[in-house]
Amino acid sequence: MDLADLSFDKYVYLSMKKNRKKILAISGSTRSKSTNESVLQVIAAWYADVLDVRVYQGIANLPHFNPDIADDALPAAVKEFRTLVDQADGVIICTPEYVFSLPGSLKNAIEWTVSTTVFSHKPVALIVASASGEKAFEALKLIMSTIEAKISDDASLLIQGAKGKFDKDGKAIDEQVQESLKKVTDGLIAMIKQTRKEMLESYNG
Repeated sequence: MDLADLSFDKYVYLSMKKNRKKILAISGSTRSKSTNESVLQVIAAWYADVLDVRVYQGIANLPHFNPDIADDALPAAVKEFRTLVDQADGVIICTPEYVFSLPGSLKNAIEWTVSTTVFSHKPVALIVASASGEKAFEALKLIMSTIEAKISDDASLLIQGAKGKFDKDGKAIDEQVQESLKKVTDGLIAMIKQTRKEMLESYNG
């Protein structure tokens, strides 16, 4: 079947029938082999049979947010990031806390999407893994709610004292943390399924 011959609505309908879910995983840390990125890689390995997880590697390459840049003049890196978010069935954000707030690189990436609807009604799982993390967790939930992302308590997790709960490969050595990470991912999958159901009902209705 030639996708070029399909209407957009029909394409969406066929895409929704697929069981495999496309996930964009975003680490708020720009450090190489950071705990946050490793957590995302571990989740990807756990759910390899049901999720197609892409860990975004370009957050450090995004230019500083500039609202004066028109959409037709956007840097290529920004266009790619927006497209990846838009095409994902769901997003997982795993971030540390820097100086009682979100890392500037993560906030910058999110700011590049504010003038769009790519996060609107998008299922998003939120994980903050840091020493304390409370302020970053509050800020992340507020920001994602403001841009109308779909979030839930079941898909939100604050991991305090993170340094002592993961090994050098990012694997949780704390059983409770392992179960919490699986609960968050299952919560994201549940939101995606619900979103797909609502879209199919809307299409069929």
